[in-house]
Amino acid sequence: MGGHMGGGSQMKDYAAYSFWLETCGDSLTPRPPLDGSIDVDIAILGAGYSGLWTAYYLLKRDPTLSVAVVEKEIAGFGASGRNGAWCTPGFPRSLSSLEEQYGRVAARAVQTAMYDAVDEVGRVAEAEGLDIQWTKGGSLRIARHPHQLPALTSAMKNYERMGLADHVQLLDAKQANERVTIAGMLGAIYNSGTATIHPGRLVRGLARVVERLGGTIYEQTEVTDYTTGAHPALHTPRGDVRARTIVLCGEAYLSQLKKVGRNLIPVYSLITLTEPLSAAQWAEIGWEARETVGSNRYTVDYLSKTADGRILFGGRGAPYHFGSSIKDEYDRHGPTHAMLQENVRTWFPMLKDVKFTHTWGGPLGWPRDFMPTMSYDPIEGLATARAYTGTGVATANLSGRVLADLITGQDSEIVQLPTVGHRSRNWEPEPFRWLGVRYVQRGFMKLDQKAEATGIAPNGKSLVERLTKH
Repeated sequence: MGGHMGGGSQMKDYAAYSFWLETCGDSLTPRPPLDGSIDVDIAILGAGYSGLWTAYYLLKRDPTLSVAVVEKEIAGFGASGRNGAWCTPGFPRSLSSLEEQYGRVAARAVQTAMYDAVDEVGRVAEAEGLDIQWTKGGSLRIARHPHQLPALTSAMKNYERMGLADHVQLLDAKQANERVTIAGMLGAIYNSGTATIHPGRLVRGLARVVERLGGTIYEQTEVTDYTTGAHPALHTPRGDVRARTIVLCGEAYLSQLKKVGRNLIPVYSLITLTEPLSAAQWAEIGWEARETVGSNRYTVDYLSKTADGRILFGGRGAPYHFGSSIKDEYDRHGPTHAMLQENVRTWFPMLKDVKFTHTWGGPLGWPRDFMPTMSYDPIEGLATARAYTGTGVATANLSGRVLADLITGQDSEIVQLPTVGHRSRNWEPEPFRWLGVRYVQRGFMKLDQKAEATGIAPNGKSLVERLTKH
C-alpha cells in the first residue's frame, strides 16, 4: 500500500479508508510518532472528535496547559473520518427511555444539550476558519411501510410532551416527498436540528487547530496500556506519556485495551457512495435542503447528500467478529455493500443504472446499555468519553466540553447531565458475547423482514427487542 516509512514499517494508504479522508484536502502524511517518554499536564488517547474536542476546549480555557494527543494511526482514522456526515441532535437512547430512567427534566436537558452541540460544531468551524461544508438542512426519519407510521406519531407525541415540538414536524406522504422523492415513502418526521458536514475536513481541521493552540499530536503511536492513581500515564512501545490526567477517547478501539476491553464492542457500519448525479436526476429527486434521511428499521439506514451531489447510503448488517476483533478487511463486506447499493436503486428507481465510486466502513462503539459515558475521576487522574453507538459527531463535541469542565473544575449545566459519571455494565465474556450479539444482529433483520412482509409493526415483546430496549 504505497511507499515505506522509516523503521521499515509500511506506510498505509490512508486516503483509501473513506471518501472523506480522500477529499479532506490534506496529504494525510503522518505526524512524527512519540520519541521517548515525556511529561505533560493532559495525555489524550485518540485523535478523533472526542480527543480533539477535549484538547481544543482545554487549551481554549487554559493556554498554559501542555496537552499531548496520542494516536495509533492518523487524526481522523476511525469513525471521525469515516461516518455518514450526520451532525445530529439524535442520541443513542430515546427520549422516552431517558425519561423513564432519569426523569423528564434530565431527558429534556440531554436533548437540549444535543441541539446546542450541533450548533456549536458549526460555530467553531466558522470561528476557526474550517470549511466543513456545513449545511443545516434538518433530518427526515421516514416511513416506507404502513407499520412504521405509528412510530412517527409516537415520536411526535414525545417531543410535544417534552416541550420540544418547535424542533419537529410530522409530514404526510406528499409533504415528505416534496422534500425528497423516495419510492414508497408514506410519511416522515422532520427535525430541524440536524446538519450535514464533511467529516474528514472537520477532524483534520480540528487537529490543525489543536496544534495551533499549542497541543501536540503524536501519530502512529499505539497506546498498549495505561496507569492511573499516583502516576497516571499512557504506555506505548515508544515511551510513556506521563500526565496529571489521562483521557481515554478511542471509541470502538478502546475494546482492544485489556483494562476497558469489555466496556464497548466494535460494531461495523458500512457505507456506499454514488457518482455525482446529474442536474436532471436531482430535479427528479429534489433534496434541495440536503436533509439527512433515516429509516425506521432496526437494521438502520442512514443517507446524506454530499456537497458535490452524490448520495451516501449507510447501514448496519456486517457481522460482529469474535473477541471484538477489528481488522481493515472488515471495513468491506460484500453482501452488506451489495444490499446498500440495491437499497439506493429501490429507494430511487430513477437511479437504476447509477454507478458507485466508493465503499467503506468501520467500527463504532456499542455499550451494553446504549448510554454514552463522559466521566472524570480526579483521584485516579482518569477521564473518558465514549459509547456513542453511531451518533458521535455532535455527542463528541458535547463530551469535549463536559470533560474540559470536569478536568478544570468548572461547574456548568452540562456536567449535571446523566451521561456524566455514567457506568455501563460490561459486555459478557466470549463466547457468550459473540453468540448474543450475532443473535441480536440476525434478530433485527428478521424483525424488519417480518414487519415488511406482514405490515405489522414489531410489538416490543420479542426477546431481541427486550434485550436491546433503549
